[in-house]
Formats: sequence, structure tokens, C-alpha cells
Amino acid sequence: MSNKTQFRFSIDRGGTFTDVYAEVPGEPGFKIIKLLSEDPANYDDAPREGIRRILAEYQQDFDDRKIDGSQIEWIRMGTTVATNALLERKGAPSALVITKGFADVLQIGNQDRPHIFDLQIKKPELLYRQVIEVDERLRLLRPQEIAEGEVLVGVTGEYFAVLARPDLKALRPQLAELLKQGITSIAVVFLHAYACPQHEQAVEKLAREMGFDQISLSSKVIPMVKLVSRGDTTMVDSYLTPHIRSYLESFKKGFKGGLADTQLLFMQSDGGLAPAEDFTGSRAILSGPAGGVVGYAMTTYNRETKKPVIGFDMGGTSTDVSRYGGEYELTFETRTAGVRIQAPQLDIRTVAAGGGSRLFFDNGMFLVGPESAGAHPGPVCYRKNGFLAVTDANLVLGRLQPDHFPNIFGEDEDQPLDFDESRHRMSELTDRINDYYKDSNRPPLTVEETALGFLQVANEVMVRPIREVSVMRGFDIKDHVLATFGGAGGQHACAVARSLGISSIFIHRFAGILSAYGIGLADTVAEKQQPAAKILSANTLPGLVDTLSSLQQETEQELADQGLSGEAIQSLHYLNLRYQGTDTPMMIEQPADNDFITAFTTAYRREFGFKLSERDILVDDLRVRSIGRASKLTSFPIPSGDSPPKKLSTTRCYFEGGWQQTNLYNLDDLKGGHIIYGPAILIQDTSTMVLEPDCTAEITEYGDVQIKVLVRSRKQH
Repeated sequence: MSNKTQFRFSIDRGGTFTDVYAEVPGEPGFKIIKLLSEDPANYDDAPREGIRRILAEYQQDFDDRKIDGSQIEWIRMGTTVATNALLERKGAPSALVITKGFADVLQIGNQDRPHIFDLQIKKPELLYRQVIEVDERLRLLRPQEIAEGEVLVGVTGEYFAVLARPDLKALRPQLAELLKQGITSIAVVFLHAYACPQHEQAVEKLAREMGFDQISLSSKVIPMVKLVSRGDTTMVDSYLTPHIRSYLESFKKGFKGGLADTQLLFMQSDGGLAPAEDFTGSRAILSGPAGGVVGYAMTTYNRETKKPVIGFDMGGTSTDVSRYGGEYELTFETRTAGVRIQAPQLDIRTVAAGGGSRLFFDNGMFLVGPESAGAHPGPVCYRKNGFLAVTDANLVLGRLQPDHFPNIFGEDEDQPLDFDESRHRMSELTDRINDYYKDSNRPPLTVEETALGFLQVANEVMVRPIREVSVMRGFDIKDHVLATFGGAGGQHACAVARSLGISSIFIHRFAGILSAYGIGLADTVAEKQQPAAKILSANTLPGLVDTLSSLQQETEQELADQGLSGEAIQSLHYLNLRYQGTDTPMMIEQPADNDFITAFTTAYRREFGFKLSERDILVDDLRVRSIGRASKLTSFPIPSGDSPPKKLSTTRCYFEGGWQQTNLYNLDDLKGGHIIYGPAILIQDTSTMVLEPDCTAEITEYGDVQIKVLVRSRKQH
């Protein structure tokens, strides 16, 4: 039971559905709502609509015109607003201000070939509309050099000779022309600004005086070497931040007082929460999926057994996979929608395979995705004249039960899934497949065999990235627990685990909305990063540790300004290290014995299979991550059960061996300690779990589902 008088909202606005988890006063202490992310005929904004519906249910004097934010303690949200704007190229009109001579550097890129055999290469559309070159240049001075003229001191303590200072008088009319064209957002990227930001700061001051709305400096966004990825990241920040700001303003306007008394936090790509005013475009790309990683890390990983976990998040549009072994695994350079982004992000691999992934038969092959039916029109069963998708295949095979699925479809949002139309369309596709093979000796496929074939293809598509984050990085996949979540994850968990050789599955009580739930469990995070130019040794380490301590004071002050201090804050120190002559740094957390060298060589050997003993180790960057542990969602235990589990009914479900009698259970009716034997279907308001034959599920004291999978050998297959 919740004793609180205020509401707490944890929200994940995904590509297909928006999930809302709320802690509410009284019994049972929480409330869950799942909405279509886009439904313009019924509401303007899905997260705000979810809040409105919950408050209307629990408040007698609720004003439907504007929501009273004073009743809300905090709102925490992950959103695809930035990701969708980048994918659809709908960000703010932006311009690039860059060092003279480098106008084309972001267009040229780093010359990698992601599709090396592609005969028709399509370069992604540039984010900026105009480029302004600024005649500015710095040169790093050697310690023994004495420079004539102006000298600047960089953030690393190094000295830079000023070869050319920005001519602000010449720059002013160029910036004024941008404003005339309606471009009010700029990215400033100077060659050596990562270490010496003064020239960028001078341009920022001028642009702010002239009235630019968004000025992103590479020295602030990501102070790291590598001009191309630093420039791309700063450009993304300039392009997306105004879009985020616009969304935030429109979101707040739906509340009385604009949420002045409510803490509004957003999930960042690195798994930490940030205040709404600090939420920027370059840190927002994985906002929603990051919540899922935090969710399973906080609920599945056992600190005593230290058994690592694979996160398997299958939603409506895509599937996200990741790994957690006691620490969040971050990556610092990724590519999203054709754009390189150099910023801390959780290492999440995404494939275009979800419940809404479309089914195709082309040149004798079953294909799943990458095209998605989306939320509108959606799969065929959504009753919007949609496309045949993975959800339809599960429905045809009996793995989804229309009678136990939310009636939110059709024109009035009050009808169930359309089984008849899904089977009809699957039958038409089966006829086309059988017609293709009519001259071969193959027996014709049944509708069920076709649907199962597409599910097997979808499962294989999702298995590949799981191997990437585990086997291809030197970890034994069989030693992991498969943490399954997302609206569609429970329907595929047993098959995916069996394919990987994983014998243990954990499905959280709120698996269908775990990204939203995880956002409510996340910590507030402040980070600082600073470039370095040192060789790692016993002589340089004390100075590096001192610099890390200085950065820690800055990050902890940021958290203190948000009301966090003392024991609520934990700070982690990192060095970004690489071997001399290589271009692949690794971010290494400070070990207890301060032996960064051993920690780096051990991680390098595990990742790449060798180490370069005779080479110096270079320090590229120093990084501090301070974590503020604020109030979080509460876990609500369920009663334990002495009587046998209550069965809803029995239905038929199609597996590899054909149709089998399958028991249906409502997960909310099951008690702690209950054992369920497959085949069975466990039904919830937000997800459906398919327990395949030879699998056993146990209900935990908090209502979670632990599944043991009988992993067959290849001979048994």
C-alpha cells in the first residue's frame, strides 16, 4: 500500500506505444496505462493523456481542461522525440560554423564503408543548411618552445599559439544573414576547441547577443579529439535540442502552472536522469531504451551470484539487446540515422524486428522487416487496414488471445484484435508461397507453418545482436540470464533462449512496460569530461587523479544544486586509454588499487584477444560520472499461494510439434511460489508470455516470472 499523497509518473514514449507507470495513493499503490503514441483523433500528446486519465480516475474534483501539476511529486520520462526527429530529418533549421578550410569535413566524414559491396551508395542527408568558415587557428606549443604573439592556456594546462583570431566584425553580417533565412540554431566546431575553447566562446557570446536560440559549442557538447565525430555530435545537438525544447514547452502548457512545483526529469542515453532544462539532443537518442536497461539491471542482476544478464527488449517497432554484468556498459561513438555521435551511450544494439515488423516473401525467402507497420496503421489485426506483421503471426498461432488483449482498436478504440482478418491475410500469403513452389517436390505449407516460419526468421534476426554483445566480446552466452521485456518479448523469450543455449529467463512483473518502470528506478547523473595528453605511468598518475578529483567537485555541485548531497551521491572516475599507435580507446573505471595499467591490459585482451606489451598507454580523456540517488519507485509484494494456481481456461496453441492444448493463466491471479508447466500462456494487461513445451515458470514473491528452459542438444533438434 502506498502512503503517499502525491502521484509519481514514470513514462516511456516509444515508437508504437506510450507506457505510463504511476504510484498512486491508496491500494494497490500503482496504476498502469498503455496508449498508442500517435492517435491525433483522440489526443494531442500521449504522455500527458496518460497522466490525465490516471488523475481523473483518482481525483473526484478533477478539472479536465488543465491538469493540476501540484498533485504530482515527479514525472520521469524517456522519449523518442529526438530519435524520430533525427530519423525523419525534422529538426531545427541549423548552420555549421567551423574553422576555415574544413567546410566539407562533416560531408566527407571518415570514409568508412558500412556496406562495402553496395553499388549504389546513398549518403545520409546533411543536418545543416549553411556553412560559415571562420579564419581561426591555434597551434600546440611544445614545452621548450617560446612563441611570439598571443598565447592561450588550454583546459589541459597546455599552451597554444594563436595563429589567427576569429574576426567577429566580419562574422557578424554572416550570422545576420542566417537569421534572415530563419536559421536560429548553430553548431560551432573549431579545430582545437576540445582543449582550448576560447575562440568558440567568443563566437557564442556574439551569436547570443544577436538573438540565436540555440548555440551548441563542441567544447561543451563533447570535449574530445576527432574533429569529424565531435562535429557531428555538436551538429546533432544543435539540430535536435530546439525540437526537444519545443516539445517540453508544449508538454508543460497542458498543466496548471506549467509544472512549476513538479520535478520533471528525462532519461538520457547513458542511463542517467537529467533535469528537463539540461536535456539536450546529443544525449537523447537512446532515451527510451536506456530505461529498459536500468529496469532489468536493477531488478534482475543478483549482486551475490554476479550472474550476468542479457537484456532482450522486443517492442512494436524494434528489438533492443544489451548486457549488464554489474556495471552499465557504455559506448562512446555510435552511428544513428547515418550520423556519427560521440557521446556516452549505453551499449544497446537495435534491430528492426518487433511486433510490428512486416512479413514479406521475396525470391523464395521469408523476410521479416526492416519495414514496420508502426502504430498507424499497424498490423492487420489493429483494424486500420494495416500490414501483415509479426503480431499477426503470433495471433494466428494462438499465442495472442483477443479475448484477453486490450480492446483499444477500431475507429472508436473499443474493439479487440481482428483474428479473422489476420488469418485471411496469412492464408493469402501462404497461397502465394505454395504457388511459388508448385513445381518443386515440397509439400504445400499450411497457414500455421507459414506463420511459424516467419516467427523463426524473426527470432534469428533478434539472436544475432545478442551474440554480438556477448560471444563476440569474449563472454560465454550460456552463463547469462535472459531478461525479457517489452510488449512482445514474452511471446518469443523461450524460443530465443533455447536458440542461444540459455537455460534461465527472468520476466519482470511489469515486463510489458519495463522501460517506463526502469526510468522510475534510475538515478540522477551529472558528468564531466576533459581531454588529456599524457602517457600513463607512475609519474603522471597522481596528476591525473588530482584532475579527476577537481572534475568530481564540479559534478557533485551540479547534483547538490538539485537537492542531492552527502551519502546520496556516488562518483566514479574513468580514464579513456589506448595503446600508442592505435585508434581504439577504452574507457576504464578507476580500480580499487589505482592500477589503471593492469585494468586496461586485462580489458584489452578480453576484447581483442591480445595486448601490446612494448607500447606506451596514452590517456585521451578523463571522465567523472556522479550519481545522485533520489527517491525511486516502490516494489509491491504479492501474496504467497498455498492452493494450486488458478487457471482461466484451456486453448490451442501452435508449436513446432503442431497444435497443443495450452493452459491460460492471468498473471495477476497467480501467487508467490506457484509453478506453471508449459505449454501455457500467462496474460497481463500489458504483455502476453508464451511458456513453450519443456519450460517451467515459477512466480516470485514480487510477481515476477522465472523460467527454466530445457535446452536441447543439436542431436535432439
